[in-house]
Amino acid sequence: MSETGSTPKQVRTSQKKIRETNMKRIMVAAEAVFAETGFKGATTDAIARRAGVPKANVHYYFPTKADLYRKVIEDVCEYWLAAAPPFDQSDDPTEALCGYIRAKMDQARERPNGSRVWAMEIIRGAPVIDGYLHDVLQSWFEERTQKIEDWIKLGKINPIDPRTLFYMIWATTQHYADFAHQIQVLNEGKPLSDEQFAHASDQVCQIILTGIGLKL
Repeated sequence: MSETGSTPKQVRTSQKKIRETNMKRIMVAAEAVFAETGFKGATTDAIARRAGVPKANVHYYFPTKADLYRKVIEDVCEYWLAAAPPFDQSDDPTEALCGYIRAKMDQARERPNGSRVWAMEIIRGAPVIDGYLHDVLQSWFEERTQKIEDWIKLGKINPIDPRTLFYMIWATTQHYADFAHQIQVLNEGKPLSDEQFAHASDQVCQIILTGIGLKL
């Protein structure tokens, strides 16, 4: 037992929770700073201030800014890949694709900074995560494009290029994150309401699905 009356296992569990909480707090702050200033413009000082922790804490969990940036980028990618279950769990193209599109729309609204950081990294030629793209994203992508090709062979959807379909889904859904300010300006200076965003999600599903021969 420790001086507080806790068992060693309880102490380890508590320390793990503290570590996870601190790392998450720093990563959320870093994601916002990277989205605002880019990798070069971001500083660990700014990230620490945004997180409300000493700069030393940032370096304790992430020795360098590059380490923190890589972790943020990889976390964003994993978050996006987690939108796949609606696509993976159904053999019905309408249900699978609409579920995936809605999940991606929700992600764009819930985590816009992550989308912006990702976009800037890709625009720079992916100098930090190029290997990650080849190792993780490419295998994920190939598995899902194969499913679309199977639907095409079965006559379930129009004969289209599966890659182009994914690019269109990503470009459209991430627009609501990367160009949120532009959307706000065109929406009388106000962010989309819940009702407007739900309508936008419906429209994106309808337009994309109609283009490949499906109906909602």
